[in-house]
Amino acid sequence: MATSARQETEGGSGPLRAWLLEGLQHDQGTAGSHAGQPGSRHPWWQVMCLTGVDYFSTLGYQPGIAALAAGALSPIATALLVALTLFGALPTYRAVAEHSPHGMGSIAMLERLLPRWWGKLLVLVLLGFVATAFVFTITLSASDATAHLIENPFFPKALAGQRVVITLVLIAILGGIFLRGFSEAIGLAVVLVGAYLVLNTVVVAVALREVVTHPDLVADWHGALTAEHAGPLAMVGMSLLVLPKLALGLSGFETGVAVMPQIDGDLRQRIAGARRLLTTAALVMSVFLLASSVATTVLIPAAEFREGGKAGGRALAYLAHRLLGDWFGTAYDLSTIAILWFAGASALTGLLNIVPRYLPRYGMAPDWARAVRPLVLVFTAVAFGITLLFGAQVEAQGGAYATGVLALILSAAAAVTITAYRESRPVAAAAYGLISLVLGYATVENIRERPDGLKIALLFVVAIVATSLISRATRSTELRATRVELDETARKFVLGVGGELRLIANEPDARDPAEYEDKDRETREYHHLPEDECMIFLEVTLSDASEFESELRVAGEERHGYQVLKVESPAVANTIAAVLFHLRDLTGKRPHVYFHWAEGNPVGALLRYLIFGGGDVPPLTREVIRKAEPDLSRRPQVHVG
Repeated sequence: MATSARQETEGGSGPLRAWLLEGLQHDQGTAGSHAGQPGSRHPWWQVMCLTGVDYFSTLGYQPGIAALAAGALSPIATALLVALTLFGALPTYRAVAEHSPHGMGSIAMLERLLPRWWGKLLVLVLLGFVATAFVFTITLSASDATAHLIENPFFPKALAGQRVVITLVLIAILGGIFLRGFSEAIGLAVVLVGAYLVLNTVVVAVALREVVTHPDLVADWHGALTAEHAGPLAMVGMSLLVLPKLALGLSGFETGVAVMPQIDGDLRQRIAGARRLLTTAALVMSVFLLASSVATTVLIPAAEFREGGKAGGRALAYLAHRLLGDWFGTAYDLSTIAILWFAGASALTGLLNIVPRYLPRYGMAPDWARAVRPLVLVFTAVAFGITLLFGAQVEAQGGAYATGVLALILSAAAAVTITAYRESRPVAAAAYGLISLVLGYATVENIRERPDGLKIALLFVVAIVATSLISRATRSTELRATRVELDETARKFVLGVGGELRLIANEPDARDPAEYEDKDRETREYHHLPEDECMIFLEVTLSDASEFESELRVAGEERHGYQVLKVESPAVANTIAAVLFHLRDLTGKRPHVYFHWAEGNPVGALLRYLIFGGGDVPPLTREVIRKAEPDLSRRPQVHVG
């Protein structure tokens, strides 16, 4: 049985529409099988490379952003970032991996902790921050790839002023490949990450050797530190203040959980593999962050980090060219450009997997949002707008990116804190609570320093919430039943009817004999039905009205001498319509359903329907039936008396 939205999706489509909606997923269970999800599983260290294209690629711009934000304090501030990584983000996401082994992440944990509409609204807000983090991963990575291209000595100087155009072309290529049916290849990720880490190891090792063999440079750095800050405590205090600006070095943890379904093994092995993945990635990244911050701060003049400088957004590439020559530097540039581009692919894949998992299931996105290509067009257009807004400047996009990353990690810390508290683990709850406080500080401070990031994130949140609620309202008259199943008693009642199949829609109240006697008598009087006409009661009990689609299990019951069909669902009118269609298909008869007129304010009834699943049931039932069945001769009949 298809909902009306599915009928509209599948019917009367031209070649372009058919191409756009190819691969439309209707099964909620396959939400994770969208573009970018390989069908086979792999060892954890290979899957780590999918996280690595996002996480490790930040080495392309993180050292430059740290030097620009903290100046001579960059190594100390980076050491604090590493501590936050290893003792904050890492244990948090190791816990998330245990509680969300199917890759749904901390958002799903919070959804379970806050059921009904509160949980849905929280998920919508978090999806706004997810969109911020992933979209800026695409735009910032493409912008940094452009910076590496432009600053390469072999790049045509005539194109040096086309930063925005080049970035848009890179994003367009990324979107174009996804439109053709791109899927992430773990093999390619392994090659890209492996080559990138090897080249970074060479650059960092040579740079640190340069630091060791030139003590005068270290002395200059130490002199700058002592001249600007009174002592070690002042240095640490100032580093704490700039720490939120370095939050880009925390990106990749949510992706690390999202790729869990691709890890080989059973559920227990998958959790263990995810923990090894997260730990290994964090340790590797921490070593590179510390080493690169020391090398770039000591060896690169401060002026080169500023806008227009040769190290802006490409500090390690600057050292690669200066210390190892332009040919090695070009190889490093190509590797960096490739992994930055693939980081955008990883982020787009994350968006394509997250949106179909939540919004269509909530009824808060058009049914075409289950298809890959329309979403690719939407996200590519948004990425274009962000690139134009920020002029493809890496540093300018850092605030919004950091806001999205910190909000996700903070939500994860809050989720594991609440979970530990509910599981009566006070020590763990206190530890995760402390982590949440530190991450909360970092988030608030980042917002205070760079409020533009919060403004953009809130724009994403408002856009998602507004479009979601509008979509929920416009889709409210779909059947919303994924399946209807009758138990043996219910089938016996329905198939045992010799004449017309007539049902009385009854809102269950006292469920005493008087309730059924009065309803049966009134229905027969209003509609001039004889006493010997078989009547079956249909009762819908509201469950969680915030859910959109559901499986309907209809149970039959003999009560006070009357036959009753009972079903529980999020919406009364849609459920009655879905049951009527199922009975029509089962018996070959057009069912008749009988209502009494509802009373009260129609506007209030509409709001009750949209929010609580009730409202003015008779006309809503008829409208659902009308939209679902265009053939008048096949529609179940609705009678109101």
